[in-house]
Amino acid sequence: MEERSVRVYRADKTFFAKISSTITKLLIPTKVGINSVLIAMKRNNVIKAFELQKQYAKDEIKQEEYRKKQEDMYALYLEAIDKHIMDSIYNKVRNETASIFEKEALANYYNIIHLKDSEYIEYKYKKQRYLLRLDYEAVKESGKPRFFERYKRFYLEKVEALYKGLLKHYSVKLSDNLSYANKEEVYGKIFVALEEYITQVLPLKLEVSADETYASILEEYEKFENFTVGKLDQNDSIEKSMILLGISRKLFTHSLPLIVAEQCYIKLLKDIRALIVDTRVEKKQEKAYALLIKLIEEYNIRLLSTKIYWEKPADRDSYKKFWDSYQAINQIKDTDRVEYKKQKEILFIRGDLEKVLCNPERYAKIIAFYRNRLVELGVMRQMPNQVRTIQGRFVKQKQYV
Repeated sequence: MEERSVRVYRADKTFFAKISSTITKLLIPTKVGINSVLIAMKRNNVIKAFELQKQYAKDEIKQEEYRKKQEDMYALYLEAIDKHIMDSIYNKVRNETASIFEKEALANYYNIIHLKDSEYIEYKYKKQRYLLRLDYEAVKESGKPRFFERYKRFYLEKVEALYKGLLKHYSVKLSDNLSYANKEEVYGKIFVALEEYITQVLPLKLEVSADETYASILEEYEKFENFTVGKLDQNDSIEKSMILLGISRKLFTHSLPLIVAEQCYIKLLKDIRALIVDTRVEKKQEKAYALLIKLIEEYNIRLLSTKIYWEKPADRDSYKKFWDSYQAINQIKDTDRVEYKKQKEILFIRGDLEKVLCNPERYAKIIAFYRNRLVELGVMRQMPNQVRTIQGRFVKQKQYV
């Protein structure tokens, strides 16, 4: 022993110490336990199947083979994440050892689970989306950038398909004979889904995709970002929803068909009309009125101009006249900006006035507001409010011509 140098080993680096440490980790259902190992294995399998399907995109037989394989692997992968939530996060929350993130994760999980009995299709899409997002964050923090880039491509394709399926489900629901309150609930879910996609998925799409569709919405995306900070009032919320709908016309033309997008625009028009007549602050009313003009233009130009099928030929003919007038006004846009804005405002208010006149009792306040605005613009005249009858009596009544 005196002739040999003695080599000192750290206890935690020896073979038996390593085995002991690994077994301990596998037996404890935590983030580094057996559930995480199983998730990693199934995650690798589904990524390989996904990449092989892409690799053999031109070979229909092999592509179908790998597509089915990927579906099977995908189901096992999601099952492993689901088990991890129940075995690990649930136990941590119960034992009061969970982090704030883990507590929020479990709360969101149960918010989705309660949909299973009443809204199974919505539950199916939302649960998959939630599980994928949870594992996406885990992979992102794993410190493996090369694998994360591979996983990101898989994640984006899957989660986009889930959002499209969810929006299509909501579109189908709106075609049912729903009550006013239930329709309002579905509209709210559509706007929430659009906002989640644009805040969580679209930025990643802009990073990895060279598709012109995504590049063309950069300006609108920047407008939307202005509404992601600070507290929003009702006017700001309506404008944010308008921007979301505008972006959806490029990203979800099939999942959110034109007829459903039209209903969403009409809902926003009703909201902004109500806001105009309900507010008592002049500046807020002017702000809401400016948004109304912008919303009418979005609705008519972005949506109705692309409409092919009209239920009533009279509505189609009416829109053609509107479109011709709009095109004529656009010709003076560069030469006389003030007159252009005035004529556009007149055109929009007259058009919306015709629509609300179909229900004068319900829209009495906004009708009066529109008429007063047209009087201010000099295209409508208010008659004296006294009229002499044959019997010689006087009756107060506003008249507009």
